[in-house]
Amino acid sequence: MSSSRLDTRTLKEEVASMDKRWLVDLGHPLVNRVADSFIRAAGVGAARAVSREAYFVTVEGLGGDTAGLDNAVKRSNFSRGDDGQKSLDAVVKSAGKEAFQWGLAAGVYSGLTYGLREARGCHDWKNSAVAGAMAGVAVALTGDTGNADHMVHFAITGAALSSAASLLSGIY
Repeated sequence: MSSSRLDTRTLKEEVASMDKRWLVDLGHPLVNRVADSFIRAAGVGAARAVSREAYFVTVEGLGGDTAGLDNAVKRSNFSRGDDGQKSLDAVVKSAGKEAFQWGLAAGVYSGLTYGLREARGCHDWKNSAVAGAMAGVAVALTGDTGNADHMVHFAITGAALSSAASLLSGIY
């Protein structure tokens, strides 16, 4: 039996093959990369938002202590609504916003690293730092506070994380 059959593939083989195929084919490698990164990261962002809301509903339902949590993160959209529909709408809005933020960051980062690699002829920590900084700014612009200090903080954080990941990827 061939390992290419879907019913005999292991989880490891399935995950490894995800890097070899695009979710959508839009005809250009840059557009494919940006769209693919956006879709995959948006799914992760939405799942994170929904799981966070479920956690807070569970903690509040059990009478747990949320005093140590940040007030901006601590809120539960389910407990804010007057009825179930308003609460569900708030969760969907939160999940949509977070999906957009994660997808935008991934799309900007992926597109910039591809473009810089094509323009400079190499992929190094400098490309990663620039792409990380721009992805950080994109996330800061979609956040609740869009002041200059917030954007600089996110740009520095994005550049630092991205360049560190690029440098460490050569070691491991």
